[in-house]
Amino acid sequence: MEPINIKESPGGVSFFVRVLPRSSRNEIVGTSGGILKIKLTAPPVEGAANDALVKFLSEKLGVSKSRIAILAGQTGRSKTVSVSGIKKEDLSRILG
Repeated sequence: MEPINIKESPGGVSFFVRVLPRSSRNEIVGTSGGILKIKLTAPPVEGAANDALVKFLSEKLGVSKSRIAILAGQTGRSKTVSVSGIKKEDLSRILG
């Protein structure tokens, strides 16, 4: 799996995610062009996929859901996600 393009700031990190909704299970399926690809079982309606993404990343990273924010792409499959209080190295290690 190629590395994820992660931007670090004093408060945390941000990175790009491509969501594949209505999948058979929640899982990370790899990267493409530095973008993390995640399958989610939730449908892409009324924010269900966004909520599922935040919950999935929260569990995967071991941080509270309040530390994860979707900065851009709320209505699309391509999103910019921010995680506060975590370093670039930690994120790379956990997500692969």
